[in-house]
Amino acid sequence: MFKKQTLAEKREQRWAYLMIAPTIIGLLVLNYYPLFDTIRLSFSRTQTFGKSTFNGIENYVTMFSTPEFWKATWNTIWFCILTVPVGIAIALLVAVMLNAKVKFKSGFRAIYFLPMVVAPAAVAMVWRWMFNGQYGIINTILGKPINWLTDPKTAVIACAIVAIWSALGYDAVLLMSGLQNISKTYYEAADIDGASRVRQFFSITLPMISPTLFVTLIMRLMASLKVYDLIYMMIDTSNPVLPDVQSLMYLFYREAFVAGNKGYASAICIWTIALIGIVTAVQFVGQKKWVNYEV
Repeated sequence: MFKKQTLAEKREQRWAYLMIAPTIIGLLVLNYYPLFDTIRLSFSRTQTFGKSTFNGIENYVTMFSTPEFWKATWNTIWFCILTVPVGIAIALLVAVMLNAKVKFKSGFRAIYFLPMVVAPAAVAMVWRWMFNGQYGIINTILGKPINWLTDPKTAVIACAIVAIWSALGYDAVLLMSGLQNISKTYYEAADIDGASRVRQFFSITLPMISPTLFVTLIMRLMASLKVYDLIYMMIDTSNPVLPDVQSLMYLFYREAFVAGNKGYASAICIWTIALIGIVTAVQFVGQKKWVNYEV
């Protein structure tokens, strides 16, 4: 039998619901309603003044039969392949170095985290100057005239370099928080046993930091699959390499806000959400084999 609540408990419960009401309302208005409305629009043909008519799966049929859509899907996946493994590996290396006993550790942490607080437009503008094929500093250092942003083979690599640089500090801070939770007794025991630093890294550091590494990996995969602003600001609409670089979210933006085809754009958005869900599900299944939750 349930215990009858007292007047004080009921009052406390009402206050609890009142305190979480702003968050619940925010989730409903800013997250769930847009999601369900996007699903509705993906089965509709949009007209002028926001009107729409139901057209079944026509948008999805058109989407799956369009080569440009599949090209954008591959561009998004290829961008993830270029950025996530390399970015996570470099972030882990930086986190290990920042976690060591070095002078001005706080200053180095601030320097590495600085790109996260810089406006993306400013970041893209600076990197566009650096990648300029005529007077860019990167070509000056390399001594080669490389058309970084106008060659299909190098444009996506240039965007990937900027993405890795921008997210490096944030990922390193997350991984460093995991490193600081590792007890020093493990390393002291390993030193007594004569284990080298490399052996300690692979036998102690990696297994113990694997939960934090898993969370960082999921976050970076989601961010890479949703990439839009970086490509939009790095590659001009008149650039001939745009079809070889544009992501799913860039295609969504173009169809929704340039072409005005919000129904087709909503179908692209739902496909992106499904792709993120599939990748995340695979990661959660695979993490059972390499993530160690034991303390």
